[in-house]
Amino acid sequence: AVLALLLLLAAAHAIHRGKAYVREKVCQEYRMLGKENFRTLTIVANSRKYSNGTFEEIGHLVREIVSLAETCCADGADPSCYEAGSTALSVKSCSADSPFPPHPGTAECCAHQGLERKLCLAALRHPPQPLPRYLQPSDKELCQAFRQDPREFADRFLYEYASSYSQAPLPVLLGSTRTFLSMVSTCCISPAPTTCFLKEKLERKTLSLLTLTSNRICSRFSAYGKDKVSFSSLASLAQKIPSASFEDLLPLAEDAAEVSAQCCDSVAEDCMQNKLLEHTAKVCAALSARDGRFADCCVGKNPMENHFCILAMPPAPAPELPKASEPTNKELCGKDGALHATRFLFELARRHPSLPDAVLAKLYDSSGKLRGECCSTKDPSACLDSKRKRMVAELLPFLEKASQLCGQYNNLPFLEFKKRLRESLTQAEPEAGPARLEQLLEQRVSFASTCCLPEAPPLLCASKVSSELAEVCRKESCLL
Repeated sequence: AVLALLLLLAAAHAIHRGKAYVREKVCQEYRMLGKENFRTLTIVANSRKYSNGTFEEIGHLVREIVSLAETCCADGADPSCYEAGSTALSVKSCSADSPFPPHPGTAECCAHQGLERKLCLAALRHPPQPLPRYLQPSDKELCQAFRQDPREFADRFLYEYASSYSQAPLPVLLGSTRTFLSMVSTCCISPAPTTCFLKEKLERKTLSLLTLTSNRICSRFSAYGKDKVSFSSLASLAQKIPSASFEDLLPLAEDAAEVSAQCCDSVAEDCMQNKLLEHTAKVCAALSARDGRFADCCVGKNPMENHFCILAMPPAPAPELPKASEPTNKELCGKDGALHATRFLFELARRHPSLPDAVLAKLYDSSGKLRGECCSTKDPSACLDSKRKRMVAELLPFLEKASQLCGQYNNLPFLEFKKRLRESLTQAEPEAGPARLEQLLEQRVSFASTCCLPEAPPLLCASKVSSELAEVCRKESCLL
């Protein structure tokens, strides 16, 4: 049933313009799955797609979609039923009092008519939540809610879990939600619920880690794209094992990006798990003998736990290395310009292990922008020299501040971190009043507590980096 479900979504994700084909595909899967399984899929798929919608809004949409399939896929249904029903659904989506999840792009879609409007509405998707919001209740609370109304409990869980982990691949989400609901329904009627939950949670551990990890991986892939994910992985490894060379780590980073590219949008049932396990084996084989921390992470028998251990590993202390040599203008504008720029940023990352991913990602973007603006001009060297000089003047104080902030946040107790930050801000801004100092303090604390962590949400932290740069630039034009 799950495989059939995934085939349905594969068809739905492609933009098919044959109306009868879409109807036949949906009806074929509706009949194969049955109403309840079809309904479960619809809740998960739409909670994932509209991750900022409310439970009530998702409920309205699910009822309409299931009703459309139930009515128009019945034996003897008029062939025009599905077309008329889906058109009515798109009209309701465009009405001012639509009960469905609102989306900023809806108005543009509703300017179209017919199939164009439906395809446009179908392509809408909310940006992911910065951090998963689902908090699992206690076993006792789970069973109370389950006994009170099993169907309501299941629907609300599917909504909350799928919207929280909306970037995890669909097969991972389906497997995770299915086993969770099975655990609750089994253990809440067990004569020994506590023992039952302990056993079931242990069995679900790998799948739970896979959901958490793949959501994080695919959130980054969605925000960054393949090339930037490769750089992000390279920089992260460089900070964790600065003794390793660029040549050692680049193939591992490219392999991590390939996992994202192959599996984040895949409906193949085991893609993410299998590819992640292969990737983890490569990392362990390459780095265990070189670094005790990697060896410790790789010693376990559960590869998913090993991978999670590597992801969560804090950066190593800053090594003593000579100053990194910058690429020449000729190298930057040559055919391997991107590789030379990436190598330099790698050297920067290994020398500044506390620099957060969002800052390094900003440097990666700025490097590409610099080459794009200068390498096509009549005098690339003059352009690069001018912009580089200005960029260094802007960059150094910002890098120093970000590195110090995250270094202190990761190494000090929170209250001590906040105390030192307040002292340094008071020294740096002697003319600022108490209100301004408090504003700056909260801004820095918010940045550190969100963006100095390995699981930092990429889109949210990119906006926070831009805010911090505005402070550094004092509202002047900044190249970064």
